[in-house]
Amino acid sequence: MPIQRLPNQLINQIAAGEVVERPASVIKELIENAMDAGAKMIEVDAEQGGVRLMKVRDDGCGIPYDELGLALSRHATSKISCLADLETVASMGFRGEALPSISSVSRLELISRTAEAECGWSISTEGQDEQFEPKPATQQIGTTVNVQDLFYNTPARRKFLKTEKTEYGHIETALKRLALGRFDIGFSLRHNQKDIFKLKPANSKSDKEYRIGLVLGSNFIENSVIVDFETAGLHLWGWVGLPTFSRSQADMQFFYVNGRLVRDKLVSHAVRRAYQDVLYHGRQPVFILYLELDPAVVDVNVHPAKLEVRFRDSRLVHDFLYRALYKTLAADRPGMPDESVQDLDTTTIPPVAHSRRMLPAQAPLPLNVAEAIETYGELRDERRPTPPDVVSNKKVEDDDSIPPLGYAVAHLHNIYILSESKNGLVLVDTHAAHERITYQKLKQQNDAEDVLSQPLLLPIRIQVSEKDAELSEGFHNEFKRLGMEVDRSGPETLVIRSIPVLLDGVDPETLLRDVLSDLNQYGESSRIEEVRNQILSSIACHGSVRAHRRLTQMEMNHLLREMETTEFSGQCNHGRPTWVELSKNDLDRFFLRGR
Repeated sequence: MPIQRLPNQLINQIAAGEVVERPASVIKELIENAMDAGAKMIEVDAEQGGVRLMKVRDDGCGIPYDELGLALSRHATSKISCLADLETVASMGFRGEALPSISSVSRLELISRTAEAECGWSISTEGQDEQFEPKPATQQIGTTVNVQDLFYNTPARRKFLKTEKTEYGHIETALKRLALGRFDIGFSLRHNQKDIFKLKPANSKSDKEYRIGLVLGSNFIENSVIVDFETAGLHLWGWVGLPTFSRSQADMQFFYVNGRLVRDKLVSHAVRRAYQDVLYHGRQPVFILYLELDPAVVDVNVHPAKLEVRFRDSRLVHDFLYRALYKTLAADRPGMPDESVQDLDTTTIPPVAHSRRMLPAQAPLPLNVAEAIETYGELRDERRPTPPDVVSNKKVEDDDSIPPLGYAVAHLHNIYILSESKNGLVLVDTHAAHERITYQKLKQQNDAEDVLSQPLLLPIRIQVSEKDAELSEGFHNEFKRLGMEVDRSGPETLVIRSIPVLLDGVDPETLLRDVLSDLNQYGESSRIEEVRNQILSSIACHGSVRAHRRLTQMEMNHLLREMETTEFSGQCNHGRPTWVELSKNDLDRFFLRGR
C-alpha cells in the first residue's frame, strides 16, 4: 500500500481511541472544558449509562459565534498558543483533541452563548468532517454539549462497552472525582430522568466534608488527619486516613496536582513509605491530597488523557510528600491540641495543622517498664507517700492537669489497661502499646549511632547492567552510611564486601538488586531501612510486656505517660490500634441516660 494522507475523520477516530474510552471519558473531557471556561455550576444528564445520551451544561464564558466551528477542529484550542504556554499550562485541557475526537464517534450538538451575544448558536455533526454553519438556538450564557449514540459508527468499539449499570457507575465515579478537585464549582447529576445528586459550591468546611463523604464515606473525616504543609514553592493539603482506617484495595486514593487528578508512581511510593511502620500487612491507606506548585515545574503533557504528570525535580517532590505525611501520621498521639505547630524540618518545612488527637513536641522518654520493676516494690511501700501518678481519680472531671490518657484504674484480664480520663474511659492494649514504645526507642538508638558493619568472609560478586553499575557508584557513600559496602569491579560487575550486622541472615544479592531497582525508578530507596525496621519490630515484639502479665498501677500509669510522648503510639508495629476512648456521652448512651 502506498503512503497516503489519512482523512481527518479517521485521524479523529484514531485519537478517540486514546481519549474516548467509554461514556465516562466523554463526561470527564466535557467537564474539564467547562472548568476552563470559568463555570460555577456544571449539570450532567445521562441516559442508558451515557451510551444513548450525555448532556453537559455549564454557565461559563461561552464560545463566540465565529469560533464554534473551529472548536470542533482538531488541535484548535484557546488554552495555549506557543511552547512557552505549554510549559506553564495551568488549564485542565490544552491539546484541542477532545471535542473533535468525541464528534467523530457520536452525534454531537454544540450550543453556546457569550455574555455579549443576543442569543445562543448551535452546530451539529454526525461523525463527519464538514463545514459547519451555526444556527440560532435558545441558550443561557454558557455552553451545552449533547452527545448521542456514542460509537454508533464504530461498532467494534461499541461492543467493548459494559452494561448500562456499569457504564453509569463509571460516570458517577468520574463526576465525583472531578467534584473533589474543584470545591468552588457546583455539580449535579441526572440519570434516566432521575436526580442523583446536586452539589452547591463548597466554600465552607462542612460542604467540603460532605463532598468528601460522597466518595470516601461519611466516616472518613472522623478517621482522618488534616495535612497542611508548605515550603519551597510546594503546598500539600488535604486529609489522610488513620492507619486503622484502611482498605484491602487502593481504590480510595485521590491525589490532585494543581486541581488535576493524577496517578503517579512517585506519589504512591512516598505515601507507602510514610505508612510503612503503621499499616497492617496487605492493607492500603485512604487519602485525598492536593499538591499545589508552579505549573512550570510539572509537565502535564505526558498522556493523552492527562492522567500522568512528570515533575521537573522528582526527588524534591518525593521527599517533601514523604516527610509531610510521615510527620502528620507520627503526630497523631493522644492529647495533641488541634492548633499545634509541628516543624517537619527546621530549615525547610513550615508548621502543620492537625484535626484530632495530637501532642506537643516529644519530651525525653522515661525508663522502660522493665527497667523500673526494681523500684516498684519501694514505691508500693505503704509508709511512703502516694506518688502523684496513682492519686485518687475522684476529681478527674474538674482537674485540667489530667493527662490525655488519664490515670489507670484497673488491668482488665491482665491484657487491657482501663484508665479514667477527663473525657471518659480509655482502654489500652498493653502489649501493643509497649511494643510501639520499644520499637520507636530502638529506631532512635539505631539512628543516633553509627551503623555497625560486618565484613563478608567471601565477598559476593553479582552481574548487573552497566546502568545499575554506574548508579551504584553514584550512591557509594549512601550505601556505606547504611552499613553496606558495595564496589564496582567491572563494567557490569558489583562486589558486596560488607553488610549491616543487624541484617545478618538476609540475602545481600536480592537486597542490593531491590535497592538498585528503587534507585532507578524513584531516585532513592528505603529497602535497607525497611529490612532493618522489620528486624527491630520483631525484637520489640518479643521484648515487650506479654499478655496476661499483671501490671501494677504504677507500671500502667508509666506506660500511659510514655504513649503520650511516643510517635505513632496510636498503632502497634503491625498496624493494630493500641487504644480507644469512650466519652462520657458514649457511656450515657449505653445506659439511656439523659433521655
